[in-house]
Amino acid sequence: MKSGTKKLLITLGIVFVVLFGAYSCYKNAYNGMISRDEAVQSSWAQVQNQYQRRMDLIPNLVSTVKGYASHEEGLLTEIAEARAKAGGVVKVDSEMLDNPDQFKKYQQAQDALGASLQRLLVVSENYPELKANQNFLAMQDELAGTENRISTERKRYNEAVKDYNQFIREFPRSIIANMNGFRVKAYFEAAEAAQSAPVVQF
Repeated sequence: MKSGTKKLLITLGIVFVVLFGAYSCYKNAYNGMISRDEAVQSSWAQVQNQYQRRMDLIPNLVSTVKGYASHEEGLLTEIAEARAKAGGVVKVDSEMLDNPDQFKKYQQAQDALGASLQRLLVVSENYPELKANQNFLAMQDELAGTENRISTERKRYNEAVKDYNQFIREFPRSIIANMNGFRVKAYFEAAEAAQSAPVVQF
């Protein structure tokens, strides 16, 4: 075999190995991003399911409270308004996960609704008949369970987002992510009210 032909074959072999290596690296990185993006979407769907569960519970809870505490009209109106505002963003497009401002508005609407419900439960302490109502007690338990599920699903979502964000920001995957439109996702954060210690009165 001529030395020129041998050099050409070696060069072609090296080029093939380099191209195959680059292709494998690109494919693995891209598929990893897709897999992690799907994990974020799945976690997001579970958060949405729990928010929807809370939304569905509110009308029955408010109706029961209204029967015993009709003069708490201001609070009941506040809950209805918070529910309507949150309802406007409960079924949100997953593209919102790539928009930090929109995601923050969504979180604020949900936090406002949660705070209103907490005030309702505090007010209910003033009505012994309401506290003894079996329907109210059952809904109160269901609401507490739903809030726990929301907290759990938000934690799982944040874990999936952390894994995804870290994966797409590491070099050289960050280049592939930018080329293919993979963007950093937003985290759920604690509400501002949770940043300060509660006031305890005896």
